Amino acid sequence: MAISPPSDLVMDVVRAADPAEVQEAQARLKANRAAFQATSLAESGNGFAAAVSVLNGSEGSSGLGDIANRGEAKKVPETYRKFEAMVLQNFVKSMLPNDSESVFGKGTSGDIWKSMMAEQIGDVLSKGGGIGIAKGLAGNDTVERVNAALDGNSRNLAAGMVQEYERKALSAYLTSDEKEKNA
Repeated sequence: MAISPPSDLVMDVVRAADPAEVQEAQARLKANRAAFQATSLAESGNGFAAAVSVLNGSEGSSGLGDIANRGEAKKVPETYRKFEAMVLQNFVKSMLPNDSESVFGKGTSGDIWKSMMAEQIGDVLSKGGGIGIAKGLAGNDTVERVNAALDGNSRNLAAGMVQEYERKALSAYLTSDEKEKNA
C-alpha cells in the first residue's frame, strides 16, 4: 500500500476536525475573500464610489442624474459639499436597521461602526453630485432669489407685532398690580 504523506496528513486532519469549526473556518475564508475583492475593486477605481457616481449620473451616459447638471459637483464649494454630506449621513443613518448587532457589533462599538459607515456613504453620495442641497446653498440653482428688504412701514409693523407677542408671552409672569398698570 502506497502512501502520500502530505495528502494523508491533510486528510487525517480534515477527518478529525469538528464540522462546526470547519464551517466557521470556511465562512471566515469567504469573508476574507470578499473583503479582499472589495479592497481590490476600491483600489482599481471600480468600488462603491464608482457605482454610486454612475447611479448618480456623474459619469457615463446611464444613471439617475440630470444630464444637464453633470460636472457641477466640482463647481460647488467644499464647505457646502461637506454640509450636504453631513445631511446625507443623517439620512443614511436613519435608514440603516436598528437591530443590526450581527453586522456592526454590540454596544458603543457597533454604534460607532454604524455611524462611520453612514458617514462614508454620505460623503461618497455628496462627492457624486449629491441631492442638490450644496448647489442650492451655493446659488447655482435656477430658482430666482427674492430680496427681502423691508421699507420703514413694514419694519415698524413687524417690530410692533413682535412687541405685542412679547407682552402676551410675558403677561403670565406679571403680578396683578403690573397687569393693571400695563392695561
